Amino acid sequence: MALPVDKEKKNLCCRRNIWISLFLVLITLFVYLQVVSFEFINYDTDRYVYENHYVMAGLTKKGIGWAFTTLYASNWHPVTWLSHMLDVELFGLKSGFHHLSNVFFHSVNTLLLFWILARMNGEIWKSGLVAALFAIHPLHVQSVAWIAERKDVLSTFFGLLAIGSYLRYVKCPKIGRYLPILIFFVLSLMSKPMLVTLPFVLLLIDYWPLKRLNFKMLSYRDGNESQMPSKVFLIVEKIPLFLVSSISCMITLSVQQDGGAVGSLALYPLHLRIVNALVSYASYIGKMIWPVNLAVIYPYPGEFPAWQIWAACLMLSGISLLVIKNSKAHPWLLVGWLWYLGTLVPVIGLVQAGSQAMADRYTYVPLIGMFIFLVWGLSELFWRLRVNQFLIGIITTVLLGTLIAVSWNQVGYWQNSITLFERTLDVTENNYMAHNNLGHRLLELEKTDEAFQHFVKSIEINSEFEIAHLNLGLVLSRQGKLDQAIKHYYKALQIKPTYTVAHNNLGNAWYRLGKLDKAHGHYLEAIKINPAYSEAYNNLGAASIRMGDPKRAVFFFRKALKINPEFLSAQNNLTNTLSALENRNNITAVGQ
Repeated sequence: MALPVDKEKKNLCCRRNIWISLFLVLITLFVYLQVVSFEFINYDTDRYVYENHYVMAGLTKKGIGWAFTTLYASNWHPVTWLSHMLDVELFGLKSGFHHLSNVFFHSVNTLLLFWILARMNGEIWKSGLVAALFAIHPLHVQSVAWIAERKDVLSTFFGLLAIGSYLRYVKCPKIGRYLPILIFFVLSLMSKPMLVTLPFVLLLIDYWPLKRLNFKMLSYRDGNESQMPSKVFLIVEKIPLFLVSSISCMITLSVQQDGGAVGSLALYPLHLRIVNALVSYASYIGKMIWPVNLAVIYPYPGEFPAWQIWAACLMLSGISLLVIKNSKAHPWLLVGWLWYLGTLVPVIGLVQAGSQAMADRYTYVPLIGMFIFLVWGLSELFWRLRVNQFLIGIITTVLLGTLIAVSWNQVGYWQNSITLFERTLDVTENNYMAHNNLGHRLLELEKTDEAFQHFVKSIEINSEFEIAHLNLGLVLSRQGKLDQAIKHYYKALQIKPTYTVAHNNLGNAWYRLGKLDKAHGHYLEAIKINPAYSEAYNNLGAASIRMGDPKRAVFFFRKALKINPEFLSAQNNLTNTLSALENRNNITAVGQ
Protein backbone atom coordinates (compact mmCIF):
# COMPACT_ATOMS: atom_id res chain seq x y z
CA MET A 1 0.00 0.00 0.00
CA ALA A 2 1.43 3.35 -1.05
CA LEU A 3 1.98 6.06 1.54
CA PRO A 4 -0.13 9.25 1.33
CA VAL A 5 1.62 11.95 -0.67
CA ASP A 6 2.00 14.31 2.32
CA LYS A 7 3.46 11.59 4.52
CA GLU A 8 5.83 10.49 1.77
CA LYS A 9 7.04 14.08 1.33
CA LYS A 10 7.49 14.41 5.08
CA ASN A 11 9.60 11.23 5.24
CA LEU A 12 11.67 12.41 2.30
CA CYS A 13 12.25 15.79 3.96
CA CYS A 14 13.20 14.05 7.22
CA ARG A 15 15.75 11.82 5.49
CA ARG A 16 17.18 14.82 3.66
CA ASN A 17 17.57 16.74 6.92
CA ILE A 18 19.35 13.79 8.51
CA TRP A 19 21.80 13.50 5.61
CA ILE A 20 22.50 17.26 5.66
CA SER A 21 23.03 17.12 9.44
CA LEU A 22 25.43 14.19 9.04
CA PHE A 23 27.33 16.09 6.36
CA LEU A 24 27.62 19.14 8.61
CA VAL A 25 29.00 17.07 11.48
CA LEU A 26 31.50 15.29 9.22
CA ILE A 27 32.98 18.45 7.70
CA THR A 28 33.22 20.03 11.15
CA LEU A 29 35.06 17.01 12.54
CA PHE A 30 37.33 16.83 9.49
CA VAL A 31 38.48 20.41 10.06
CA TYR A 32 38.76 20.31 13.85
CA LEU A 33 39.45 16.76 14.98
CA GLN A 34 43.20 17.38 14.73
CA VAL A 35 42.98 19.46 17.93
CA VAL A 36 42.92 16.24 19.98
CA SER A 37 46.76 16.30 19.87
CA PHE A 38 47.13 20.03 20.57
CA GLU A 39 48.60 21.61 23.71
CA PHE A 40 47.26 24.33 25.97
CA ILE A 41 48.03 27.84 24.69
CA ASN A 42 49.71 30.32 27.04
CA TYR A 43 47.25 33.05 26.05
CA ASP A 44 44.49 33.21 28.68
CA THR A 45 44.26 29.40 28.86
CA ASP A 46 46.63 29.50 31.83
CA ARG A 47 44.20 31.75 33.70
CA TYR A 48 41.18 29.76 32.59
CA VAL A 49 42.52 26.25 33.13
CA TYR A 50 45.99 25.00 33.95
CA GLU A 51 47.15 27.70 36.39
CA ASN A 52 43.75 28.29 37.99
CA HIS A 53 43.61 26.23 41.17
CA TYR A 54 39.81 26.53 41.43
CA VAL A 55 39.40 25.05 37.95
CA MET A 56 42.16 22.47 38.45
CA ALA A 57 40.32 21.14 41.51
CA GLY A 58 37.40 20.11 39.28
CA LEU A 59 33.79 20.50 40.35
CA THR A 60 33.94 21.32 44.05
CA LYS A 61 31.57 23.20 46.32
CA LYS A 62 34.20 25.88 46.86
CA GLY A 63 34.90 26.12 43.13
CA ILE A 64 31.22 26.46 42.24
CA GLY A 65 30.85 29.26 44.78
CA TRP A 66 33.92 30.96 43.34
CA ALA A 67 32.57 30.67 39.78
CA PHE A 68 29.45 32.64 40.69
CA THR A 69 31.22 35.31 42.76
CA THR A 70 34.57 35.89 41.09
CA LEU A 71 35.36 38.78 38.75
CA TYR A 72 38.65 37.14 37.78
CA ALA A 73 39.93 37.83 34.25
CA SER A 74 37.76 40.98 34.19
CA ASN A 75 34.64 38.97 33.45
CA TRP A 76 31.63 37.47 35.18
CA HIS A 77 30.81 34.25 33.37
CA PRO A 78 30.10 31.49 35.91
CA VAL A 79 28.73 29.01 33.37
CA THR A 80 32.02 29.12 31.45
CA TRP A 81 33.99 28.52 34.64
CA LEU A 82 31.77 25.55 35.47
CA SER A 83 32.32 24.05 32.00
CA HIS A 84 36.11 24.20 32.47
CA MET A 85 35.77 22.65 35.94
CA LEU A 86 33.68 19.85 34.48
CA ASP A 87 36.35 19.19 31.85
CA VAL A 88 38.98 18.85 34.57
CA GLU A 89 36.65 16.63 36.60
CA LEU A 90 36.14 14.32 33.60
CA PHE A 91 39.49 14.51 31.78
CA GLY A 92 42.03 16.00 34.15
CA LEU A 93 44.56 18.21 32.36
CA LYS A 94 44.55 16.25 29.10
CA SER A 95 44.46 19.22 26.74
CA GLY A 96 43.07 17.24 23.79
CA PHE A 97 39.81 16.55 25.61
CA HIS A 98 39.44 20.22 26.58
CA HIS A 99 39.83 21.06 22.89
CA LEU A 100 37.25 18.42 21.95
CA SER A 101 34.69 20.03 24.28
CA ASN A 102 34.93 23.19 22.17
CA VAL A 103 34.54 21.11 18.99
CA PHE A 104 31.49 19.39 20.46
CA PHE A 105 29.72 22.68 21.19
CA HIS A 106 30.66 24.06 17.78
CA SER A 107 29.22 20.98 16.08
CA VAL A 108 26.00 21.26 18.08
CA ASN A 109 25.80 24.98 17.28
CA THR A 110 26.09 24.15 13.58
CA LEU A 111 23.22 21.67 13.79
CA LEU A 112 21.07 24.04 15.84
CA LEU A 113 21.64 26.81 13.30
CA PHE A 114 20.62 24.52 10.44
CA TRP A 115 17.48 23.28 12.19
CA ILE A 116 16.42 26.77 13.27
CA LEU A 117 16.86 28.29 9.80
CA ALA A 118 15.12 25.35 8.10
CA ARG A 119 12.24 25.53 10.53
CA MET A 120 11.81 29.27 10.08
CA ASN A 121 11.83 29.44 6.30
CA GLY A 122 11.53 25.89 4.95
CA GLU A 123 14.54 26.46 2.65
CA ILE A 124 16.47 23.31 3.47
CA TRP A 125 19.39 23.65 1.08
CA LYS A 126 19.95 27.34 1.73
CA SER A 127 19.79 26.74 5.48
CA GLY A 128 22.23 23.86 5.13
CA LEU A 129 24.69 26.00 3.19
CA VAL A 130 24.54 28.79 5.79
CA ALA A 131 25.21 26.20 8.51
CA ALA A 132 28.08 24.71 6.48
CA LEU A 133 29.72 28.11 6.09
CA PHE A 134 29.30 28.66 9.83
CA ALA A 135 30.88 25.27 10.54
CA ILE A 136 34.02 25.59 8.46
CA HIS A 137 34.77 29.27 7.88
CA PRO A 138 38.39 30.12 8.85
CA LEU A 139 37.30 33.17 10.86
CA HIS A 140 35.64 30.80 13.33
CA VAL A 141 38.80 28.80 14.00
CA GLN A 142 39.83 31.04 16.88
CA SER A 143 36.53 30.51 18.71
CA VAL A 144 36.81 26.73 18.40
CA ALA A 145 40.54 25.91 18.58
CA TRP A 146 41.21 28.19 21.56
CA ILE A 147 40.22 26.51 24.83
CA ALA A 148 39.97 29.86 26.63
CA GLU A 149 37.32 30.90 24.12
CA ARG A 150 34.97 28.19 25.37
CA LYS A 151 32.80 31.12 26.39
CA ASP A 152 32.11 31.90 22.72
CA VAL A 153 30.81 28.49 21.66
CA LEU A 154 29.00 28.02 24.97
CA SER A 155 27.27 31.40 24.84
CA THR A 156 26.17 30.76 21.25
CA PHE A 157 24.87 27.31 22.21
CA PHE A 158 22.48 28.78 24.77
CA GLY A 159 21.66 31.71 22.46
CA LEU A 160 20.58 29.35 19.68
CA LEU A 161 18.52 27.34 22.18
CA ALA A 162 16.83 30.63 23.12
CA ILE A 163 16.01 31.30 19.45
CA GLY A 164 14.70 27.75 19.05
CA SER A 165 12.49 28.24 22.12
CA TYR A 166 11.28 31.52 20.64
CA LEU A 167 10.06 29.71 17.53
CA ARG A 168 8.03 27.41 19.76
CA TYR A 169 6.66 30.41 21.67
CA VAL A 170 5.61 32.20 18.49
CA LYS A 171 3.24 29.35 17.58
CA CYS A 172 1.34 29.82 20.81
CA PRO A 173 2.51 32.69 23.07
CA LYS A 174 2.23 31.55 26.70
CA ILE A 175 4.26 32.27 29.81
CA GLY A 176 5.23 28.62 30.01
CA ARG A 177 6.78 28.87 26.54
CA TYR A 178 8.37 32.25 27.24
CA LEU A 179 10.30 31.11 30.31
CA PRO A 180 12.70 28.81 28.40
CA ILE A 181 13.65 31.78 26.18
CA LEU A 182 14.49 33.82 29.26
CA ILE A 183 16.39 30.97 30.95
CA PHE A 184 18.52 30.15 27.90
CA PHE A 185 19.19 33.85 27.35
CA VAL A 186 20.43 34.26 30.94
CA LEU A 187 22.63 31.16 30.60
CA SER A 188 24.04 32.59 27.37
CA LEU A 189 24.97 35.85 29.07
CA MET A 190 26.43 33.92 32.02
CA SER A 191 28.74 32.20 29.52
CA LYS A 192 29.76 35.38 27.70
CA PRO A 193 27.83 38.67 27.42
CA MET A 194 28.36 38.80 23.65
CA LEU A 195 24.71 37.99 22.93
CA VAL A 196 23.19 40.98 24.72
CA THR A 197 21.85 41.76 21.24
CA LEU A 198 19.59 38.69 21.18
CA PRO A 199 16.33 40.68 21.66
CA PHE A 200 17.32 42.72 18.61
CA VAL A 201 17.96 39.49 16.64
CA LEU A 202 14.50 38.21 17.60
CA LEU A 203 12.93 41.41 16.26
CA LEU A 204 14.83 40.87 13.00
CA ILE A 205 13.50 37.34 12.54
CA ASP A 206 10.04 38.65 13.40
CA TYR A 207 10.38 40.73 10.23
CA TRP A 208 11.81 37.86 8.21
CA PRO A 209 11.35 34.96 7.91
CA LEU A 210 8.59 34.79 10.55
CA LYS A 211 6.77 37.77 8.97
CA ARG A 212 5.06 38.76 12.21
CA LEU A 213 4.96 42.40 11.10
CA ASN A 214 2.70 41.78 8.14
CA PHE A 215 -0.54 42.18 10.06
CA LYS A 216 -2.11 45.09 11.88
CA MET A 217 -3.18 42.72 14.66
CA LEU A 218 -1.32 39.58 15.59
CA SER A 219 -3.30 36.37 15.38
CA TYR A 220 -2.23 32.86 16.34
CA ARG A 221 -3.03 29.31 15.47
CA ASP A 222 -5.15 28.82 18.57
CA GLY A 223 -7.47 31.61 17.41
CA ASN A 224 -6.30 34.22 19.92
CA GLU A 225 -5.56 37.76 18.81
CA SER A 226 -3.51 40.45 20.47
CA GLN A 227 -5.23 43.71 21.36
CA MET A 228 -2.47 45.97 20.13
CA PRO A 229 -0.71 46.66 16.84
CA SER A 230 1.83 43.98 15.99
CA LYS A 231 4.88 46.31 16.04
CA VAL A 232 4.07 47.49 19.54
CA PHE A 233 3.28 44.00 20.79
CA LEU A 234 6.52 42.56 19.43
CA ILE A 235 8.52 45.13 21.36
CA VAL A 236 6.44 44.78 24.54
CA GLU A 237 6.83 40.99 24.62
CA LYS A 238 10.62 41.41 24.56
CA ILE A 239 10.82 43.92 27.43
CA PRO A 240 11.99 41.23 29.93
CA LEU A 241 14.76 40.25 27.51
CA PHE A 242 15.83 43.86 27.03
CA LEU A 243 15.90 44.30 30.83
CA VAL A 244 18.12 41.24 31.24
CA SER A 245 20.34 42.54 28.44
CA SER A 246 20.64 45.96 30.12
CA ILE A 247 21.58 44.39 33.47
CA SER A 248 24.20 42.24 31.76
CA CYS A 249 25.69 45.29 30.01
CA MET A 250 25.96 47.20 33.30
CA ILE A 251 27.57 44.24 35.09
CA THR A 252 30.04 43.64 32.26
CA LEU A 253 31.06 47.28 31.99
CA SER A 254 31.50 47.59 35.75
CA VAL A 255 33.54 44.39 36.00
CA GLN A 256 35.81 45.29 33.09
CA GLN A 257 36.35 48.81 34.40
CA ASP A 258 37.25 47.50 37.86
CA GLY A 259 39.58 44.95 36.29
CA GLY A 260 41.33 47.58 34.20
CA ALA A 261 40.26 45.96 30.92
CA VAL A 262 38.47 49.06 29.57
CA GLY A 263 40.77 51.51 27.83
CA SER A 264 40.50 55.18 28.72
CA LEU A 265 39.59 57.94 26.30
CA ALA A 266 43.08 59.33 26.79
CA LEU A 267 44.57 56.08 25.51
CA TYR A 268 41.91 55.42 22.85
CA PRO A 269 40.28 58.74 21.81
CA LEU A 270 36.66 58.65 20.66
CA HIS A 271 37.48 59.59 17.05
CA LEU A 272 40.02 56.74 16.86
CA ARG A 273 37.44 54.28 18.23
CA ILE A 274 34.88 55.35 15.62
CA VAL A 275 37.42 54.99 12.82
CA ASN A 276 38.51 51.59 14.14
CA ALA A 277 34.87 50.48 14.26
CA LEU A 278 34.28 51.49 10.63
CA VAL A 279 37.48 49.83 9.44
CA SER A 280 36.75 46.70 11.49
CA TYR A 281 33.26 46.34 10.03
CA ALA A 282 34.75 46.45 6.53
CA SER A 283 37.78 44.30 7.42
CA TYR A 284 35.66 41.47 8.78
CA ILE A 285 33.75 41.38 5.49
CA GLY A 286 37.05 41.37 3.61
CA LYS A 287 38.37 38.52 5.74
CA MET A 288 35.12 36.63 5.27
CA ILE A 289 35.53 36.81 1.48
CA TRP A 290 39.33 36.33 1.45
CA PRO A 291 40.34 34.61 4.74
CA VAL A 292 44.12 34.85 4.58
CA ASN A 293 46.74 36.15 7.04
CA LEU A 294 44.50 35.47 10.02
CA ALA A 295 46.07 36.00 13.44
CA VAL A 296 45.22 35.45 17.07
CA ILE A 297 46.02 39.11 17.90
CA TYR A 298 45.62 42.29 15.83
CA PRO A 299 47.23 45.15 17.82
CA TYR A 300 45.52 48.52 18.01
CA PRO A 301 47.19 50.77 15.41
CA GLY A 302 48.26 54.27 16.21
CA GLU A 303 46.53 55.65 13.12
CA PHE A 304 44.67 54.51 10.01
CA PRO A 305 45.60 55.49 6.42
CA ALA A 306 43.05 57.85 4.88
CA TRP A 307 42.43 55.47 1.96
CA GLN A 308 41.49 52.70 4.37
CA ILE A 309 38.95 54.89 6.14
CA TRP A 310 37.37 56.07 2.88
CA ALA A 311 37.31 52.54 1.45
CA ALA A 312 35.52 51.30 4.58
CA CYS A 313 32.97 54.11 4.42
CA LEU A 314 32.29 53.48 0.73
CA MET A 315 31.89 49.74 1.27
CA LEU A 316 29.52 50.06 4.23
CA SER A 317 27.43 52.84 2.69
CA GLY A 318 27.24 51.00 -0.65
CA ILE A 319 25.97 47.80 0.95
CA SER A 320 23.54 49.77 3.12
CA LEU A 321 22.07 51.57 0.10
CA LEU A 322 21.70 48.25 -1.73
CA VAL A 323 19.89 46.78 1.26
CA ILE A 324 17.53 49.76 1.71
CA LYS A 325 16.66 49.82 -1.98
CA ASN A 326 15.78 46.10 -2.06
CA SER A 327 14.52 45.51 1.48
CA LYS A 328 10.84 45.14 0.57
CA ALA A 329 11.37 42.72 -2.30
CA HIS A 330 14.21 40.88 -0.55
CA PRO A 331 13.78 41.18 3.24
CA TRP A 332 16.59 38.71 3.91
CA LEU A 333 19.03 41.37 2.71
CA LEU A 334 17.93 43.72 5.49
CA VAL A 335 17.83 41.01 8.14
CA GLY A 336 21.24 39.61 7.23
CA TRP A 337 22.89 43.02 7.09
CA LEU A 338 21.38 44.33 10.34
CA TRP A 339 22.17 41.01 12.04
CA TYR A 340 25.83 41.51 11.09
CA LEU A 341 25.98 45.18 12.08
CA GLY A 342 23.93 44.81 15.28
CA THR A 343 25.54 41.74 16.83
CA LEU A 344 29.02 43.24 16.35
CA VAL A 345 28.17 46.39 18.33
CA PRO A 346 29.24 45.00 21.76
CA VAL A 347 32.74 44.18 20.48
CA ILE A 348 33.29 46.73 17.72
CA GLY A 349 35.48 48.89 19.96
CA LEU A 350 33.30 51.89 20.82
CA VAL A 351 33.84 50.68 24.38
CA GLN A 352 37.44 49.51 24.09
CA ALA A 353 38.20 46.34 26.07
CA GLY A 354 41.75 45.07 25.80
CA SER A 355 44.50 46.17 23.41
CA GLN A 356 43.30 44.50 20.23
CA ALA A 357 41.82 46.46 17.32
CA MET A 358 39.69 43.51 16.24
CA ALA A 359 39.55 39.74 16.69
CA ASP A 360 38.42 36.82 14.54
CA ARG A 361 36.41 35.41 17.46
CA TYR A 362 34.14 38.45 17.44
CA THR A 363 32.63 37.26 14.14
CA TYR A 364 31.34 33.93 15.46
CA VAL A 365 27.70 35.07 15.66
CA PRO A 366 27.70 38.19 13.41
CA LEU A 367 28.81 36.26 10.31
CA ILE A 368 25.58 34.26 10.45
CA GLY A 369 23.90 37.42 9.18
CA MET A 370 26.37 37.81 6.32
CA PHE A 371 26.03 34.14 5.38
CA ILE A 372 22.24 34.59 5.15
CA PHE A 373 22.82 37.75 3.11
CA LEU A 374 25.14 35.98 0.66
CA VAL A 375 23.41 32.59 0.34
CA TRP A 376 19.95 34.01 -0.26
CA GLY A 377 21.35 36.84 -2.37
CA LEU A 378 23.45 34.63 -4.64
CA SER A 379 20.60 32.14 -4.93
CA GLU A 380 18.36 34.91 -6.19
CA LEU A 381 21.06 36.12 -8.58
CA PHE A 382 21.64 32.63 -9.98
CA TRP A 383 17.89 32.18 -10.46
CA ARG A 384 17.62 35.47 -12.35
CA LEU A 385 20.59 34.54 -14.54
CA ARG A 386 19.13 31.04 -15.03
CA VAL A 387 22.38 29.40 -13.99
CA ASN A 388 22.36 25.62 -14.42
CA GLN A 389 21.80 23.65 -11.20
CA PHE A 390 24.76 21.42 -11.98
CA LEU A 391 27.02 24.48 -12.28
CA ILE A 392 25.68 25.81 -8.97
CA GLY A 393 26.55 22.46 -7.41
CA ILE A 394 30.11 22.65 -8.74
CA ILE A 395 30.55 26.23 -7.48
CA THR A 396 29.24 25.27 -4.04
CA THR A 397 31.48 22.21 -3.86
CA VAL A 398 34.58 24.21 -4.82
CA LEU A 399 33.71 26.92 -2.30
CA LEU A 400 33.19 24.49 0.58
CA GLY A 401 36.26 22.46 -0.38
CA THR A 402 38.43 25.59 -0.42
CA LEU A 403 37.15 26.77 2.94
CA ILE A 404 37.69 23.32 4.45
CA ALA A 405 41.31 23.30 3.23
CA VAL A 406 42.02 26.85 4.48
CA SER A 407 40.38 26.21 7.85
CA TRP A 408 42.18 22.89 8.32
CA ASN A 409 45.46 24.67 7.72
CA GLN A 410 44.50 27.54 10.05
CA VAL A 411 43.58 25.13 12.82
CA GLY A 412 47.07 23.61 12.55
CA TYR A 413 48.67 26.86 13.75
CA TRP A 414 46.97 26.32 17.13
CA GLN A 415 49.05 23.22 17.85
CA ASN A 416 51.04 25.03 20.53
CA SER A 417 52.09 28.50 21.63
CA ILE A 418 55.23 28.49 19.48
CA THR A 419 53.44 27.67 16.20
CA LEU A 420 50.60 30.08 17.00
CA PHE A 421 52.65 33.16 17.80
CA GLU A 422 55.31 32.57 15.17
CA ARG A 423 52.49 32.50 12.63
CA THR A 424 51.01 35.67 14.15
CA LEU A 425 54.34 37.47 13.80
CA ASP A 426 54.58 36.29 10.17
CA VAL A 427 51.25 37.83 9.16
CA THR A 428 51.12 40.99 11.32
CA GLU A 429 53.38 44.00 11.83
CA ASN A 430 54.63 45.51 15.08
CA ASN A 431 52.79 42.91 17.10
CA TYR A 432 54.18 43.53 20.57
CA MET A 433 51.64 41.21 22.21
CA ALA A 434 52.66 38.26 20.01
CA HIS A 435 56.36 38.92 20.76
CA ASN A 436 55.56 38.90 24.47
CA ASN A 437 53.55 35.66 24.36
CA LEU A 438 56.14 33.90 22.24
CA GLY A 439 58.85 35.07 24.63
CA HIS A 440 56.84 33.81 27.60
CA ARG A 441 56.58 30.32 26.12
CA LEU A 442 60.30 30.29 25.22
CA LEU A 443 61.06 31.25 28.81
CA GLU A 444 58.97 28.30 30.04
CA LEU A 445 61.09 26.08 27.78
CA GLU A 446 64.27 27.55 29.37
CA LYS A 447 65.25 29.25 26.11
CA THR A 448 66.19 32.38 28.01
CA ASP A 449 68.22 34.19 25.36
CA GLU A 450 65.49 33.81 22.70
CA ALA A 451 62.83 34.90 25.19
CA PHE A 452 64.91 37.95 26.13
CA GLN A 453 65.04 39.09 22.49
CA HIS A 454 61.26 38.88 22.09
CA PHE A 455 60.58 40.80 25.31
CA VAL A 456 63.00 43.52 24.24
CA LYS A 457 61.33 43.68 20.82
CA SER A 458 57.91 43.95 22.45
CA ILE A 459 59.05 46.92 24.55
CA GLU A 460 60.72 48.55 21.55
CA ILE A 461 57.36 48.49 19.75
CA ASN A 462 55.34 49.55 22.80
CA SER A 463 57.29 50.93 25.73
CA GLU A 464 54.10 51.15 27.82
CA PHE A 465 53.29 47.44 27.66
CA GLU A 466 53.55 46.49 31.33
CA ILE A 467 53.44 42.71 30.80
CA ALA A 468 56.57 42.76 28.63
CA HIS A 469 58.38 44.80 31.30
CA LEU A 470 57.33 42.23 33.89
CA ASN A 471 58.56 39.32 31.75
CA LEU A 472 61.81 41.05 30.88
CA GLY A 473 62.34 41.61 34.59
CA LEU A 474 61.76 37.90 35.15
CA VAL A 475 64.40 36.97 32.54
CA LEU A 476 66.91 39.40 34.04
CA SER A 477 66.17 38.03 37.50
CA ARG A 478 66.92 34.49 36.32
CA GLN A 479 70.17 35.77 34.85
CA GLY A 480 71.09 37.21 38.24
CA LYS A 481 70.78 40.81 37.02
CA LEU A 482 68.50 41.80 39.88
CA ASP A 483 69.14 45.55 39.72
CA GLN A 484 68.05 45.65 36.07
CA ALA A 485 65.09 43.37 36.82
CA ILE A 486 63.92 45.71 39.60
CA LYS A 487 63.93 48.67 37.17
CA HIS A 488 61.56 46.85 34.81
CA TYR A 489 59.29 45.74 37.66
CA TYR A 490 59.02 49.36 38.81
CA LYS A 491 58.30 50.40 35.22
CA ALA A 492 55.48 47.86 35.05
CA LEU A 493 54.04 49.30 38.28
CA GLN A 494 54.42 52.83 36.97
CA ILE A 495 52.25 51.85 34.00
CA LYS A 496 49.81 49.77 36.08
CA PRO A 497 49.98 50.50 39.84
CA THR A 498 47.59 47.64 40.66
CA TYR A 499 49.73 45.02 38.94
CA THR A 500 49.85 42.37 41.67
CA VAL A 501 52.32 40.05 39.92
CA ALA A 502 54.77 42.94 39.51
CA HIS A 503 54.54 43.65 43.25
CA ASN A 504 55.13 39.97 44.03
CA ASN A 505 58.08 39.66 41.64
CA LEU A 506 59.55 42.89 42.96
CA GLY A 507 59.25 41.45 46.45
CA ASN A 508 61.12 38.33 45.26
CA ALA A 509 63.93 40.45 43.83
CA TRP A 510 64.35 42.45 47.05
CA TYR A 511 64.16 39.19 49.03
CA ARG A 512 67.09 37.77 47.07
CA LEU A 513 69.04 40.98 47.67
CA GLY A 514 68.39 40.67 51.41
CA LYS A 515 66.17 43.76 51.54
CA LEU A 516 63.51 42.00 53.59
CA ASP A 517 61.56 45.10 54.63
CA LYS A 518 61.11 46.13 51.01
CA ALA A 519 60.22 42.58 50.00
CA HIS A 520 57.69 42.35 52.84
CA GLY A 521 56.10 45.65 51.80
CA HIS A 522 55.57 44.61 48.19
CA TYR A 523 54.10 41.24 49.20
CA LEU A 524 51.66 43.05 51.47
CA GLU A 525 50.77 45.45 48.66
CA ALA A 526 50.06 42.48 46.36
CA ILE A 527 47.58 40.87 48.77
CA LYS A 528 46.05 44.26 49.53
CA ILE A 529 45.16 44.54 45.85
CA ASN A 530 44.26 40.86 45.52
CA PRO A 531 43.36 39.19 48.86
CA ALA A 532 43.17 35.80 47.08
CA TYR A 533 46.80 35.88 45.90
CA SER A 534 48.08 32.67 47.50
CA GLU A 535 51.63 32.97 46.13
CA ALA A 536 52.13 36.35 47.80
CA TYR A 537 50.97 34.89 51.14
CA ASN A 538 53.48 32.06 50.75
CA ASN A 539 56.23 34.56 50.00
CA LEU A 540 55.22 36.62 53.04
CA GLY A 541 55.65 33.49 55.10
CA ALA A 542 59.14 32.90 53.73
CA ALA A 543 60.10 36.52 54.39
CA SER A 544 58.71 36.30 57.95
CA ILE A 545 60.94 33.31 58.69
CA ARG A 546 64.04 35.19 57.54
CA MET A 547 62.89 38.15 59.64
CA GLY A 548 62.82 35.86 62.70
CA ASP A 549 59.05 35.51 63.08
CA PRO A 550 58.11 31.86 62.33
CA LYS A 551 54.74 32.11 64.13
CA ARG A 552 53.69 34.87 61.75
CA ALA A 553 55.03 32.76 58.90
CA VAL A 554 52.71 29.91 59.93
CA PHE A 555 49.77 32.30 59.69
CA PHE A 556 50.71 33.30 56.15
CA PHE A 557 51.34 29.72 54.99
CA ARG A 558 47.94 28.66 56.34
CA LYS A 559 46.35 31.64 54.61
CA ALA A 560 47.92 30.54 51.30
CA LEU A 561 46.62 26.99 51.77
CA LYS A 562 43.15 28.18 52.67
CA ILE A 563 43.03 29.91 49.28
CA ASN A 564 44.72 27.07 47.41
CA PRO A 565 44.77 23.74 49.30
CA GLU A 566 46.87 22.16 46.52
CA PHE A 567 49.72 24.68 46.88
CA LEU A 568 52.66 22.27 47.40
CA SER A 569 55.26 24.92 48.23
CA ALA A 570 53.04 26.37 50.96
CA GLN A 571 52.35 22.85 52.31
CA ASN A 572 56.06 22.09 52.54
CA ASN A 573 56.86 25.47 54.05
CA LEU A 574 54.14 25.05 56.68
CA THR A 575 55.26 21.52 57.57
CA ASN A 576 58.90 22.55 57.89
CA THR A 577 58.07 25.66 59.93
CA LEU A 578 55.79 23.78 62.34
CA SER A 579 58.45 21.09 62.71
CA ALA A 580 61.10 23.71 63.46
CA LEU A 581 58.84 25.40 66.01
CA GLU A 582 58.12 22.07 67.69
CA ASN A 583 61.83 21.25 67.90
CA ARG A 584 62.58 24.69 69.29
CA ASN A 585 59.87 24.28 71.92
CA ASN A 586 61.25 20.84 72.87
CA ILE A 587 64.76 22.25 73.21
CA THR A 588 63.44 25.10 75.32
CA ALA A 589 61.51 22.66 77.53
CA VAL A 590 64.63 20.50 78.04
CA GLY A 591 66.67 23.56 78.86
CA GLN A 592 64.20 24.60 81.49
